[in-house]
Amino acid sequence: MDDLLRAIKATKDIKDDIPSQIEEGLYLGSVEAANNKTLLKSLNITHILTVASSVPPAYPNDFTYKTFDLHDRGDINIAQFFDDCFGFISEAKRTGNVLVHCFAGRSRSVTVVVAYLMKTHGMSSYEALNLVKRKRSVAAPNAGFILQLQSYEKSLPVKLSAFRNGNVHRFLVAICLWILTPLQLIWLKMKMHLKSG
Repeated sequence: MDDLLRAIKATKDIKDDIPSQIEEGLYLGSVEAANNKTLLKSLNITHILTVASSVPPAYPNDFTYKTFDLHDRGDINIAQFFDDCFGFISEAKRTGNVLVHCFAGRSRSVTVVVAYLMKTHGMSSYEALNLVKRKRSVAAPNAGFILQLQSYEKSLPVKLSAFRNGNVHRFLVAICLWILTPLQLIWLKMKMHLKSG
């Protein structure tokens, strides 16, 4: 109940009934967005993933729901639900679009969407969170969820898309130069020796 009161107080003057599209088929938003039936239908949203406590499905006859009763506290192990959430999101995207929401669409739902992007696109937690923040500026997972995302990142296999990270790219360039420079020097010396001989 404390989560609900804090969220109501934080969002009482803000109208937030339009979900943010994160990628094709995946939307992120608040409970207000989840209650905007007309807009959800117009966006072809067929599935709604709720990661919040005390938020029952608003339109159970119109959408397919999956609900995780979670509080927005850093000590909650949200990562244990990632695989179930990802399965629901993937299934939803095969037949329509999906909205992932919590109460304010800032922490719990953002954490799930960031983890989903990390898993499916090989993004780092930093890259995925930045992408989500560009699409939904209020995105701000609590500190405990950020730590869980960073820990989750370490458990994922490295994918080729991870090489977009500037540090990895610079490291690979340095390695190539370290290998190529001596070879180039040997080649130049051989070329000069052949010219003089």
